[in-house]
Amino acid sequence: MDKTEILKRVDHTQLKAYATWEDIVKLCDEAIANETASVCVPPTYIKRIHDTYGDKINICTVVGFPLGYSVTEAKVAETKQAIADGAGEIDMVINISHVKNGMFDAVEQEIRALREVCRDHILKVIIETCYLTEEEKIAMCKAVTDAGADYIKTSTGFGTGGATIEDIRLFKQYIGEGVKIKAAGGISTLEDLEAFMAEGCDRIGTSRAVGLLQE
Repeated sequence: MDKTEILKRVDHTQLKAYATWEDIVKLCDEAIANETASVCVPPTYIKRIHDTYGDKINICTVVGFPLGYSVTEAKVAETKQAIADGAGEIDMVINISHVKNGMFDAVEQEIRALREVCRDHILKVIIETCYLTEEEKIAMCKAVTDAGADYIKTSTGFGTGGATIEDIRLFKQYIGEGVKIKAAGGISTLEDLEAFMAEGCDRIGTSRAVGLLQE
């Protein structure tokens, strides 16, 4: 796979708590120059990016990030504001507490609530695989599918572990038709990028891809 094809699948990411506007400008300029799928940024920067770059850039942001345990009403409000500010894609974190309590229906209902708000905007669902058992991961594949989300995503990048090839293979086995896969967390080499894409990931979330491919 050539450089251009790889970058078209990358959500060029900067989600550090201490990210400055200068960091965000660098991210956006790199994304535009390299035609990445999007920039994935904190909600606080969405409007400023949209006002600065307009339609030159696709903005992805995060909701319920990174722990996922805010209530559904808060996630809905975050999502509405993000879209109003100019976001085209939403990466939501599931309520991991609900999963650990076996409340899989509640997780599905929350995803449905955000799906309704997103409408024609892309919704990706972060299930934070590092905290889940195999049984729980399979249950989340079903919840994401049944709720109508566009993507299942492995990780926030802020948990105890990131994407693994084994989890991607598990997703492929249990997600429904039409659900795509995003890998994120710990993807730090060109070999990682190629391996996850070869396994069928339609998106990769990373801050490193542009630098790796320039090297």
